[in-house]
Amino acid sequence: MVNIDLVKQSLEEKGIEFLLASFVEMNGASKAKLVPVTHIEDLINDGAGFAGYAAGEMGLGPHDADIAGMPDLDSLTVLPWRPNIAWLAGNIQVDGKSWGYCPRSILMRMREKAAEQGFVYKHGVEPEFFLVKRTEHGGIELADPLDTLPKPCYDQRTLSRNLDFLTTIIKYMQTLGWGPYANDHEDANCQFEINWEFDECLTTADRHTFFKYMVRTKAEQDGLTATFMAKPFSHQTGNGAHFHMSLWDQETDTNLFYDADDPSGLSKMAYHWIGGLKAHAKAYIAVTAPSVNSYKRLVTGAPQSGATWAPVYISYGGNNRTQMIRLPGPGRVEDRSIDGSCNPYLAAAVTLAAGLDGINRELEPGDPNFANMYEMPMKTIRERGIERLPATLNDALNELEKDDVVLDALGQEYAGAYIRAKREEWNDYHNSVSQWEVDHYLNIH
Repeated sequence: MVNIDLVKQSLEEKGIEFLLASFVEMNGASKAKLVPVTHIEDLINDGAGFAGYAAGEMGLGPHDADIAGMPDLDSLTVLPWRPNIAWLAGNIQVDGKSWGYCPRSILMRMREKAAEQGFVYKHGVEPEFFLVKRTEHGGIELADPLDTLPKPCYDQRTLSRNLDFLTTIIKYMQTLGWGPYANDHEDANCQFEINWEFDECLTTADRHTFFKYMVRTKAEQDGLTATFMAKPFSHQTGNGAHFHMSLWDQETDTNLFYDADDPSGLSKMAYHWIGGLKAHAKAYIAVTAPSVNSYKRLVTGAPQSGATWAPVYISYGGNNRTQMIRLPGPGRVEDRSIDGSCNPYLAAAVTLAAGLDGINRELEPGDPNFANMYEMPMKTIRERGIERLPATLNDALNELEKDDVVLDALGQEYAGAYIRAKREEWNDYHNSVSQWEVDHYLNIH
């Protein structure tokens, strides 16, 4: 039972006057109501009320009852740039019951399944983003016109020109206690990445969601746009959101993926986890790479910098960034298929489901691959039985429809709604006429 008076007193002592009662819908877009602390009792007892139909893909029509965003007080995050306001992640209820269309609740359900086996899923994320400016004709251009190197990754001069933006975000994260530790100019012009310490999956998903909000807000304050879109420029590297994953013992808090005797520092359980990821990758990528645009990142062709740094084939092995599953160090596994447009809660839920299935069925991952997958001949790929990730969102949805493990992780009803929504997205894209088509076909046919 929550002691309302103590909560209110604690908030007031911190100087917090308002709360952003927030949740995310299917596409990961954050929704919120601004609630004065003076009404914290109403928020805790009844939640923040929203018209579900107006809030995105929440499985409700305009005739349905309101949804209630029930705040998780453990997620309280003070806005570093507005310390009198705090953000609260929430779970959606309808008529007092958990609502199956709430992405955060979906992750919590999978988290409970892992806990029943004595596991805690922990992961870190590498969120990449571009800083851009809007043009007068509605397009976008790079925010820094001097960032023109053909291979700009780690460029110190560009990093220096953007120090105010980056150090402000880093200081915010330090204030929040996230432990940011590595921050750089990424592979594309005006692309950056800020990393922080890994944690339990729900905490990381909450922080990933808040991080996007924080970066976008700072960019807007500077007259810029920050985008986590998978592939905003056709000639540039795309935005990944690589997950670094491990399972931990619930009672002892020890890393169950670590084995000092293994050449890669991985336990048998970790290899079964990889087997699960490989077995379900074609299906869960419809969730971890959820947009039409996502599949323009997952290609073999080289962008301006020379490599996409994104996977195309379902392979693993070594500290090798051409693989879908990289083994960057002892006790953890990196999935490089996940992109910046993912819903952090849904992405965590489906990767957990895939990995657990691999453990429960003791799936073997096959032989590791240490070659450059961008240069491996197609004949060799076929001979080794290496499968390709879906080439389009439509192909990925076809795979998702056949995968009961991933469907069950989402919930069968929600999965059906997800597939319908994404099919509509695909059809809208497929039925639109692009400038490329006009340029190529107008005077030919």
